[in-house]
Amino acid sequence: MVTRPAHQAAPLCALIRAAGGEPLLLPALDIIPPADLAPARALLARLNEFDIALFISANAVEQAAPLIAEQGGLPAALRLAAVGRRSAAALREQFGRVDIEGPPPYNSEALLGTAALQQVDGARILIVRGAGGRELLADTLRARGAQVNYAEVYRRAEPRHDFDAVLKLSQHTVIDAIVVTSNDALHNLLKMAGENQRAWLLNTQLAVISLRTADLARELGFHHAALVAAEASDDALVGALAAWRRQIL
Repeated sequence: MVTRPAHQAAPLCALIRAAGGEPLLLPALDIIPPADLAPARALLARLNEFDIALFISANAVEQAAPLIAEQGGLPAALRLAAVGRRSAAALREQFGRVDIEGPPPYNSEALLGTAALQQVDGARILIVRGAGGRELLADTLRARGAQVNYAEVYRRAEPRHDFDAVLKLSQHTVIDAIVVTSNDALHNLLKMAGENQRAWLLNTQLAVISLRTADLARELGFHHAALVAAEASDDALVGALAAWRRQIL
């Protein structure tokens, strides 16, 4: 079962099929506009005042792109940074370049370790993200002397799904594992399951892209240790699932 937002799940589903699996899409996150877009729009109108625009996710790129286009596009001197492979790919698709890209395992810590983000005293950095989330990037960059602002261009919402239908399907088609790519999605899954399906959910194997999500799953009472991909990528997720499958067969 793939819980990515519907508009971003196709590549992962295709890789699962190519590896001999059968993906079932049940998004555990919806990406919607923020309650008030004016603050983000105002910051993106001042991109020429920033040295670096750092994009947290592909969603951040995709939601910001039309707002940036409204302002006439990117300033030539602005450097673009991406946390992960998918956000980097989205930047290349939307703007044709990425100037600062973190190495594997494609997370905030890896990006902060790049040479380009070491000497940022006095740099003006705009972090483009969804509402809320980790403060690690901003806190670390500020500690290094940067001036950091947030442009929050989307928010995450819980989808409205009939989880009972999934359990009925699982009685005919066994759901061996659930792919969860964020802590928010994991919390939403539990809400979507409710009391009726909670026992089934907690007894199903998870595959995740970070130790943070694996730790959260344990805290929430999942019975099996989550499979953790070697890096935050679709290929690594499918690799972790394939290795697990070979082990249990």
